[in-house]
Formats: sequence, structure tokens, C-alpha cells
Amino acid sequence: MTQHRHFAEAPFPGFDIAGPAIGARTALSPDFHSDHRKRLRDRFMDGGAQAMPDYELLELVLFRAIPRRDVKPLAKTLMQTFGDFNRVISAPAARLRQISGVGEAVVQEFKIVEAAAHRLSRAKIMQRNIISNWDAVLDYCHTTMAHRETEQFRVLFLDRKNVLIADEEQAKGTVDHVPVYPREVVKRALELNASAIILVHNHPSGDPTPSDADIAMTAQINKACAALDLTLHDHLIVGKSAELSFRSAGYL
Repeated sequence: MTQHRHFAEAPFPGFDIAGPAIGARTALSPDFHSDHRKRLRDRFMDGGAQAMPDYELLELVLFRAIPRRDVKPLAKTLMQTFGDFNRVISAPAARLRQISGVGEAVVQEFKIVEAAAHRLSRAKIMQRNIISNWDAVLDYCHTTMAHRETEQFRVLFLDRKNVLIADEEQAKGTVDHVPVYPREVVKRALELNASAIILVHNHPSGDPTPSDADIAMTAQINKACAALDLTLHDHLIVGKSAELSFRSAGYL
């Protein structure tokens, strides 16, 4: 285990109801949009996501939700508002709806993409030995938590062979605090017949450095685990581009 691992446009335009003159190819021409979408999709299929900037990848997602409109201005507005592709996709639905041009169809597409990403990364660690798949664990934690705007605390429950048997959210909080109750954590471990746990929470600020409260809470849970013959393997704090391991950093 390592201590750290590093990994406004104009308002959204509407259509000219009268439409362009016959044969004209303007920025709002249906033919222009169709050609642009085909070029973007072809480029994606030929070179993959690595060949595309974030806003173009976002356009590809928006194509399905907004079939007959230029979505580039909206994609760039979303990028400017939230920062990058991951933060757009994982933004709370209520925040997304505040952006002009974002309707329920857009929100649904983003949440489908987010859920698919979470499920794919989770499949790499479920029913597998966590200790020997540590990079996959870090990837999963980063995918599911790094871009959240509020703190979330979750626990990975392991059996005697360190195989992941459950991954559960224990609490949600504000931008800089999440309430955690050590008694509830160990109680749930006993209910699942777990032998070990890994604590995980995120820092929306992006800095994974633990606070005094983080350190004190971890010590309390470790003490409760020791009393019940449970092992606390680690506590991971997930930042925007790095994760901190309590064990590697010497806090455990």
C-alpha cells in the first residue's frame, strides 16, 4: 500500500423556428448537426475516449438526450461549471437541473453513465481477495467517491480470507463533515459475520490529508474492532486525484 496515489459559454441556444433557407448550411442546420455527430462518433470508435477532450466525450452522452440540437455550448457550460467530465457525470441531479438546457433526459443519461461506471469498477473487487487486488480497490473508491460534493463514509466488509462480502454506505454529510458512529460500524460487521473491515471516506476539498477528527474516529473504531476480534485493515481517504492510506501513513 502506498501513502498517496496520483492518478462561460453563451447561454444554450434555441432553434430558429422558421429554419434556414432551403439548401443553406448554417450552424443550426440539421445536416450540419448530423454530420458533426457522425464525425464525433466515428472518431470515438476509431481512437477511443483517449483521443477526445472531455467536452467532446460529454457531447457524445448529450447526443442521446438531446437528439436535434447543437450540444457543444451546453457541454462547455457544464465543463466550466463543474470542472471535468467526471464531476459533470457525478454531479447531484438538483445541481444539474440548475443549468440552462439541462432537462430530465440529460440528468437520466448522466446518472446511467455514472451507475455503469460504478458497477464496472465494483465488479472488479466483489467476491475477490481485497489485499491482493489493492489497485482495483483504489480505482473503485476513486470512481465512486472522488468527485462527490459532500462527504460520504462507507465500509468494505471482508471475510476471514479477506474476500469482499459487502460494500455499504454508512453515512452522508456536508462538504467537510460526516457523522460516524463506531458502535454502528462494528455492529454491522458482526451482522454480516465479517472478520475485517476497511473504512473509506472522501474529502470534497480534494486534499486527502486526515483531519484530527478523522484520526480520532479511526482510533475509536480500531479500539471497538479489537474488543470484538475484528481487524481494521485500513482507512482510505479519497481526494480528487489521490488517496491516502492510514496504514501506509502511520496512523494505524
